[in-house]
Amino acid sequence: MKIAKRMNLLGSETAFAVSAEAAKLGATGKKIFPFHLGDINLSTPKSVIEAAKKAINDGKTGYCAAPGISELREALAKDVGNSRGLSYDIDNVSVQPGGKPSIGKYIAAMMEKGDSVLYPNPGYPIYESQIEFYKGIALPYGYVNTSEGLKLDFRAIEKGIEKGAKHIFYNNYNNPTGASSSNEEIEKLAKLVIDNDMFLISDDAYFDTLYDGKPKSIASIPGMYERTLTMYTFSKKFAMTGWRLGASIGPKNIIEQINRLNVNMESCTTHFVQYAGLAGLNAPEKETQDILDILKIRRDRLVEILNGINGIEAHSPEAGFYVFPKITNLLERTGYNDVEEFRKSVLNETGVSFCGRHHFGRPLENESDYYIRLAFSGINIEDLEEGMALFREWIEKSTK
Repeated sequence: MKIAKRMNLLGSETAFAVSAEAAKLGATGKKIFPFHLGDINLSTPKSVIEAAKKAINDGKTGYCAAPGISELREALAKDVGNSRGLSYDIDNVSVQPGGKPSIGKYIAAMMEKGDSVLYPNPGYPIYESQIEFYKGIALPYGYVNTSEGLKLDFRAIEKGIEKGAKHIFYNNYNNPTGASSSNEEIEKLAKLVIDNDMFLISDDAYFDTLYDGKPKSIASIPGMYERTLTMYTFSKKFAMTGWRLGASIGPKNIIEQINRLNVNMESCTTHFVQYAGLAGLNAPEKETQDILDILKIRRDRLVEILNGINGIEAHSPEAGFYVFPKITNLLERTGYNDVEEFRKSVLNETGVSFCGRHHFGRPLENESDYYIRLAFSGINIEDLEEGMALFREWIEKSTK
């Protein structure tokens, strides 16, 4: 049976390939220190779990409306709107089986074949994959390394606009870099979108995992409400990665098209899981704050350890689960000129598993530095410290 040619255009989330590699090594008896995948080894809040049980016992196990149950859509409209200073109603919300489906559904509904689409690179690899699968032209924009962390490369964004891009994916509190935008940066991006009659997809996966202060949304900028589709997920804030629950929130005419795709692709998001999400939105703040408090301890310790290793430069992310240290000098010290070779050596010899920059989009032509990504959401503090001690020891033994 011949496989359709379009499948050659489909990429993957290669962090899962690293996970499989680590699991295979772990099966031999070697202890693995899992810094590779942004999963969470913390429990889903009890109120969420109990709500799912109740929903199952109450018979919420059949089909429901394709856009999602009304109670959850109303709660999401209120929660997302209030946190961004905006007004949404039920018709602005389409419930999804995870955060990821919003990417492909937006592209399928709004992008014509041959359209140019800007996306962050390094960034979540599914942007690039879905753009190319639907035969769009994927135009990457990167980041500029500054003393305050990585910042948007506006020169690349402006070049993409000159090439005709009318869609742009934007991931504040970025995966994998941890980069976050200042108010000035958000306003500058919004002006470009408005002035060039563009539409923006705001991937807000880590909007609710900010460790200090108040999160910022580009949808809140005047003129952006009608030009922004917000991608929402329950995976991060509520430690619900495996539950597969998210939403698209934005202009009603786009949500209508996404709802049509819901019908064609999955009929509806799992009925009883939606009641679990509803319970999360109504749960005491302490339940989610406890998750953030544990993650913050891990973040601070990991950044401290990394910056204590000669040849590594690590910024502390304001939100999310990832540290994205520059290792250019470290590679030189240890005699490596390839991040993938370096990564595999560390994994096989120490059990410390992480991803390279190349797992998050094709490296750009102007890149001269090397980076790795370490997730701290799936490893407890004791194993984090043990793994980093082995990493440091390996580096010292490998230094020329």
